[in-house]
Amino acid sequence: MASTLFLLLLLTISISISKALSSPFPPKALPTKSGYLSINSTSNSSLFYTFYEAQHPSTPTPTPLLIWLQGGPGCSFMFANFFDLGPFPISPTSPTLHPNPFSWNRFFSLLFIDNPIATGFSIAASFSDIPKDQPTVAAHLYTALQLFFSQNPPLFSRPLFLTGESYAGKYIPSFAYHILQRNSTDTAYFTDFVNAKQRQHMKSLKRKTVELVEEEQWLEATKARTRVLDYLQNVTGLATLYDYSKKKLYQSEMVAVLLNKEEVKVALIVEKRVVWEDSDVVGSVLEEDVMKSVKEMVEEVVKKSRVLLYYGMNDLRDGVVTGEEWVKEMKWEGLEEFLNAEKKVWEVDGEMVGYVQRWGCLSLVEVAGAGHMVPTDKGRSVQVMIEDWVLESGLFGRDDGESHANVQ
Repeated sequence: MASTLFLLLLLTISISISKALSSPFPPKALPTKSGYLSINSTSNSSLFYTFYEAQHPSTPTPTPLLIWLQGGPGCSFMFANFFDLGPFPISPTSPTLHPNPFSWNRFFSLLFIDNPIATGFSIAASFSDIPKDQPTVAAHLYTALQLFFSQNPPLFSRPLFLTGESYAGKYIPSFAYHILQRNSTDTAYFTDFVNAKQRQHMKSLKRKTVELVEEEQWLEATKARTRVLDYLQNVTGLATLYDYSKKKLYQSEMVAVLLNKEEVKVALIVEKRVVWEDSDVVGSVLEEDVMKSVKEMVEEVVKKSRVLLYYGMNDLRDGVVTGEEWVKEMKWEGLEEFLNAEKKVWEVDGEMVGYVQRWGCLSLVEVAGAGHMVPTDKGRSVQVMIEDWVLESGLFGRDDGESHANVQ
């Protein structure tokens, strides 16, 4: 009887392994862990995650843990995982994977989270569960992270870094602020895409947007911002405002083709009934949140932790100028020193790849030749950037490890 049970167990394991290996994933492309993290005990709403251990873990110090949050709101981390900075990105013409020499998990462990619930493979048990503001988003992430650590105790002691792109520029400071609390568009004119008359019209559209923000008419302010971007898109004739140098949109269609395959969902331990797609529902629920500032949270975070702001210099939606403008308004004791700090040329392997300005805990990096999807456009440069920042070597200070970056 025991022998029969043992054979049945072996057969079950063999079938499971066979299913995993028959998926479009090469064995090495499968995440170390994946699954769901419940946000509370009374609901089935859960955040989906994938975790990749470092390819070359740090020794003897703990391997840093990077959390990646995607933007949108309502965009899945799978874009970053399989299009930007994950260990096995997808081909733009077919749902096949290949190794990424510029993956962010070369020296660090990497945790992707589909956030907020109802985004990507994450599940919202009801419409009312979807967050409507940043404090709720942060609370969900905090609960999920606590559960992740409870399931993986050795990871709890690792240095933690929050990363992301686009609308994650709101998720990250609100999440960081929540953690700390719990622990105690004039850009287009200067690149010559609009003339003086068009600039004046854009300024009038922008003034209206600012007025609505000051009046706290959040939904109308969001719509007004959309009108600014729509006008800019129309008058420039660009393929995309995310990168003015591109002749066509980012080609990411194969991500959806891959992730909606049944065998892929089995391999990733995803609920089969969940369809992977951009979530318009999440975007609509958070529409009033779009124009609410999280600057005060950044001010609190930079007092207690290191902060890195990075921008693609070809991005017309959320580019360098917009970042520099809101930074000037920060209430932080180191602001004057930061603003007076020299903007230095940044080189990687002897090539100029951008500019760096830093003081104290705040660093601002401009990535040359990159648009909105910075890791997609400049994988090598951004890999060096994130590794040097986390390790405080080369580009960002302490030179105690391998670095290919040079600041002049």
